[in-house]
Amino acid sequence: MKEIKNISRSRAQESSAAIERLYITMRHLFNRGFYKPMGVSGETLREALLELRPEIYGSIAEEKVELNGLLYVIERLPIGIEECRYINLTSDEGYSKSHFKAIIPPKRRRNCYRIDEEQMNVEITRGRSDIYDILTHLTFIFIESHKIKDRVLIDDEGRISRDWQKLEQAALQAKKLNQVDKEKAISHAANVLGRTFAEVLDIYDAFGTAEKPDRFLHVIYWLGKLAIEEVIDNNKRTITFSPILRERLGHHIHGEIWATNIKEVLNENNLLGRPIHVISANMHSVMNSIFANAVLGSKYKGKSEYQIYEDLSASGNKELRSKVEEFALQHGMISLPDESGTNIDVQIFDTAKIDWKKSNFPKASIKGENPVIIVMDYAFGEQAYETIDELSKPLKKNKNQLFLNIESVSIMGKAGILQGGKGDIMIPNAHINEGTADNYPFENELTAKMFEGNDIPVFAGPMVTVLGTSLQNKDLLKFFHESTWGAIGLEMEGAYYQKAIQSASKIRKSINPAVKVRYAYYASDNPLETGSTLASGGLGTTGVKPTYLITIKILEQIFNVK
Repeated sequence: MKEIKNISRSRAQESSAAIERLYITMRHLFNRGFYKPMGVSGETLREALLELRPEIYGSIAEEKVELNGLLYVIERLPIGIEECRYINLTSDEGYSKSHFKAIIPPKRRRNCYRIDEEQMNVEITRGRSDIYDILTHLTFIFIESHKIKDRVLIDDEGRISRDWQKLEQAALQAKKLNQVDKEKAISHAANVLGRTFAEVLDIYDAFGTAEKPDRFLHVIYWLGKLAIEEVIDNNKRTITFSPILRERLGHHIHGEIWATNIKEVLNENNLLGRPIHVISANMHSVMNSIFANAVLGSKYKGKSEYQIYEDLSASGNKELRSKVEEFALQHGMISLPDESGTNIDVQIFDTAKIDWKKSNFPKASIKGENPVIIVMDYAFGEQAYETIDELSKPLKKNKNQLFLNIESVSIMGKAGILQGGKGDIMIPNAHINEGTADNYPFENELTAKMFEGNDIPVFAGPMVTVLGTSLQNKDLLKFFHESTWGAIGLEMEGAYYQKAIQSASKIRKSINPAVKVRYAYYASDNPLETGSTLASGGLGTTGVKPTYLITIKILEQIFNVK
């Protein structure tokens, strides 16, 4: 009998196992109903995250506090959560009808409510991916809070360092700190965090808000304070899942309301029987690509069309955007802001009302009935399956089933790239679902050749649909890129979209069996390059050209522009 060799596991295998452990643990804790992140019940979650050492969380496994990762996470959590000992994850349970004011994180669309000094409620209406996202972010900030505690607590009796005392005084100041006091506080904070003065100074203002310019100190102080109290007073922070959330999760409640509303509006406007093209994109690129030229063309004569889009994307140009939107609403666009809890706004375009000569597509050649375009804002992770699955079902009306004539589904999104850099374009030919053996090859109507000659590098190949972008590390991504998988990028929704499209078209036959699919992504980051991860900041105007280039190529196919 052959002797079995002792085969050591690679870092990629260890990372893959850590991700699997994280998800099994999170599901277990969700079913249990509550847990203490820094207690025994949260130990497996902490250990798996520390073993994984995700790229986004930088130096999570080191003694010093990770600053870029902390900023990334804080922007995705509600303001004030660092002060809360009790975090309650709920479904949509009617808090919007109360006196509680919704707190929406700057970089994640979710409603949160501060119940009292100690409790924050976070509404989960976008499925399991939302729970995974928030639990990993919370685990990260709690791990960081204990690093702060370790550096300021002198003994078991609760004596604290002088730096911490000075930081506390500055953090609890009601008024804005002057330059001298700010720099003194940064000096003490740097000692507490194990970072240099320059490192803290560089990131300080990024944490600030108009109301709280010195929020950085406030966040550090409260994270440390609650961690100290956990050790000295055994006052553990607790995360709970409401009974209603546990009962509703996975039942497509919000997705069904969302999809039914769209179908009702299509029916009311006699658009249900027309050819329908679904586009998952942001809420401005399709509208601007069709109408911006008609509204602003004369003002931008002789300039690149991308100059119009760049100006429309600038945060200070609200008036310019309003002009285009007003024109669009008069020429066939119907706006459906979300009221279902999915946080996915929708626009419907009746192309019969578009004057093609004034649009950006004068060569449009519509054969047969004028198409209808449904533009849906980005879904989040597993929510992508819920939305397309519900949208592709027929509308039930007076015992009749009214089927939608969906001719194509196009997905334009941001993704991490594994070769190339920010702003480059990726054209997938398959989605590989991380953590499972599921893979979805497809015939993409978009090709890399279509995007050549625009001064933007284009890559084609399989893409990995990851369980969470904040759970990836270099070793795992290198494996997907350099092995025979040959992955060119990673994102969070592709496999879920394709799974829903395939089941609706090939098995349930609720939509056209020959439905066309178009997938194209532009790179928001390169997680294999240090300094190019999501935590290193946004794209700025780099993302404008690829966004509009992809949108225009999708629309040219829908409008038969030769």
